[in-house]
Amino acid sequence: MEYSVVIHKGEEGGYWVEVPALPGCYSQGETLEETLENVKEAIQLYVEVLSEEGKPPPKDEETVFKISVAI
Repeated sequence: MEYSVVIHKGEEGGYWVEVPALPGCYSQGETLEETLENVKEAIQLYVEVLSEEGKPPPKDEETVFKISVAI
């Protein structure tokens, strides 16, 4: 199963990431690689809890990315 994630640069360094299809599923890390590994674990745990509760995992809908451009 694949999920889209949105990665944000942290104000004090590092990164934080959210999974739009999984409300409340967030993670963070000092590097992009660490952040992506951490969010994979968060997604696995989120889906595992849903499974234990007898709920199907949500499908990932198309995510539209907002990009800010400084001029």
